[in-house]
Amino acid sequence: MRATIIHAPGDIRLEDVPDPVIAHPTDAIIRLSATCVCGSDLWNYRGVNEITKPFAIGHEYAGVIEEVGSEVTSLRPGQFVVGSFIASDNTCDICRAGYQSGCEHMRPVRGAQAEYLRVPLADGTLVATPEPPDPDLVPDLLAASDVLGTGWFGATAAEVGPGKTVAVVGDGAVGLLAILAAKELGAERIIAMSRHESRTALARAFGATDVVAERGPDGVAAIKELTGGLGAHSVIEAVGTDESMTQAIDSTRAGGHVGFLGVAHGVEISGDKLFRRLVHLHGGPAPVRRFLPHLIELILDRKINPGKVFDLTLPLSEVAQGYAAMDSRQAVKTLLEP
Repeated sequence: MRATIIHAPGDIRLEDVPDPVIAHPTDAIIRLSATCVCGSDLWNYRGVNEITKPFAIGHEYAGVIEEVGSEVTSLRPGQFVVGSFIASDNTCDICRAGYQSGCEHMRPVRGAQAEYLRVPLADGTLVATPEPPDPDLVPDLLAASDVLGTGWFGATAAEVGPGKTVAVVGDGAVGLLAILAAKELGAERIIAMSRHESRTALARAFGATDVVAERGPDGVAAIKELTGGLGAHSVIEAVGTDESMTQAIDSTRAGGHVGFLGVAHGVEISGDKLFRRLVHLHGGPAPVRRFLPHLIELILDRKINPGKVFDLTLPLSEVAQGYAAMDSRQAVKTLLEP
């Protein structure tokens, strides 16, 4: 099969590799219907994360089961499935508490920018649709495997709910879908922090009521001005830098909640500031599996359309162009068709 291999910063190649096989009796093999490039993949592409040897990349996926291991009981070949970027058994104490990304037996799912994928712990990780979805819903279901589920976790971690004002720091795919989640969870006012016209338009389409273009202290001041000097009830951080985390905390009112989603790079939180700000912090790798059944139902009922976040669709053979487009901010998110 063909799979995407990253060799060095900026060096993405589609290569022939052995087809995946059942390695453990709890595995499943999926023929991918769609995959994509994640904003977190750019940390490797840009050289922020050290690459010591080439490896298969990609962790977002949706497709049809080709084969299951002998201990897989809830799935069968031919079913269309969506899974999380972290494999979980969905039965341990941590999973039952709703934090499958911290599963006692968790394993990362890697190599999804390919034609086929082996998914560990298939019974706990994959969620099947009742029947094969309409083709136009595949991008929406693909979004559920990470960016929608992650944005939804950010909104729940930030305690978004009816009557609340929400601010979202970051206008990438996760931030944009956090806006969609905040809207669905009943937020009264949603402030998107964005200064890119195409992303701002998408933010408004997903439910943003206000837009703040400023960054840093000026951005915080703008949020305060919109909220009577208090700050937002709920702030979702979807970047992962020290500046974005500082902006999120400073934009939150006393007693408010910050849900942080960005993979942290160089983030340093002052204990003194945290003590004095009186805010709640909750976040980390999203337990996407917790939300998948509900999100899939919303998508199949055509109540939400998260697939709009894919503004560039390419064949898998052009995966390198997809990375370049996202790196240069010519695209929000690239969908790849194997």
